[in-house]
Amino acid sequence: MKLKLNREYALRHVFSAVVMAALGLWFGFDGVVRYPATPAAELYRSIEKSEPPPGFDLEGFKRQKIQSQYGFSAIALLASLVVGLRLLKEKKFSFEFDESGFTARGKRFLREDIAEIDESEWTTKSKLHVRLKSGGQITLDAWHHTGVKDFHALYAAPKAAPAA
Repeated sequence: MKLKLNREYALRHVFSAVVMAALGLWFGFDGVVRYPATPAAELYRSIEKSEPPPGFDLEGFKRQKIQSQYGFSAIALLASLVVGLRLLKEKKFSFEFDESGFTARGKRFLREDIAEIDESEWTTKSKLHVRLKSGGQITLDAWHHTGVKDFHALYAAPKAAPAA
């Protein structure tokens, strides 16, 4: 059986990445186009919903708000990139298994190559940590991929004792 990207996980992360990218573009548009084209006093009124106090540095206020929009844009676009790259990493994760062993990272491992299957996060997070005798570890997360529960049932779930 081959693990596949969990559709719900993928859709939620695509949605999050798109929302963050849209916010980044919106903030960027405000910082590059809208705020510079708006007179400082009008910008103050539109943001603060009041008249500027006498002697207030409106140009300084405008500069600060433009810089804020640049910062918000960068943070939102970075968040979109991080979420998108994380999703791509999970999509590219390749893991196949059968009764005799599994293939991960392009390498075949037999059941005997497993040193331990750590189930400490299974009941709370549906995560398994497959530790190999060679010293490596592979983490399987049922939220990220479908088929992890089948792997758990085949490799880690306690076997019923034979009937007497």
